Amino acid sequence: MTTHRIPHIPALLLAAAAAMSANAWAAGTTHDHGPAHATAAKPLPAGQRWATDAPLREGMGRIRAALEPQLKAVHHDKLGAEEYKALAAQTEQQVAHIVANCKLAPEADAALHGILAQIGEATEAMAGKSKAKPRDGAVKLVAALDEYGRSFDHPGWKKLHR
Repeated sequence: MTTHRIPHIPALLLAAAAAMSANAWAAGTTHDHGPAHATAAKPLPAGQRWATDAPLREGMGRIRAALEPQLKAVHHDKLGAEEYKALAAQTEQQVAHIVANCKLAPEADAALHGILAQIGEATEAMAGKSKAKPRDGAVKLVAALDEYGRSFDHPGWKKLHR
C-alpha cells in the first residue's frame, strides 16, 4: 500500500481551501497533489471503513473533545459568539495538524478531503465568517464528525449525541 503525505499548507490557504465546497474538493478541481491524488473517493463496500493514521485520529479526537462539552448549549441555543469563535479556532488548529501530518492512501485521502471541506464550512460559520449562523456551523461540525466515524476506522470513536 502506498501512502500519500499531505504537504504543509499555510493557515490562510488552509482556511480558504477548507471553506470550499465538498464537491469541489472531491472532484479534485481545487486541491491537487498531482497524478497520485487524481483518484476520487470511491465508496467502500458495506461495513468497511477507510484506514486512519495517528495524526488523523489525534486531530479528529481533539475536535470531538472540544465540541462535545458544548453540545447541550448548542442544542439550547445558549452558546455565545465568543465560545463559537473559540471552538472554530480549536477546530482550525486541529485541521492544520491533520493536513500537515496525516499520511493516507490516495483514495482515503480523497474521502477525508470531503469531510475536511464540511469541517471548513462549519468552522467559517462558527467564526462568523459566513452567512450561516454560528449554531448552524456547530450542527454541521457534528454531522461532519459523524460522517468521519461512519467512513473511517477510528478505534473507540463514538457518535456524538445531538
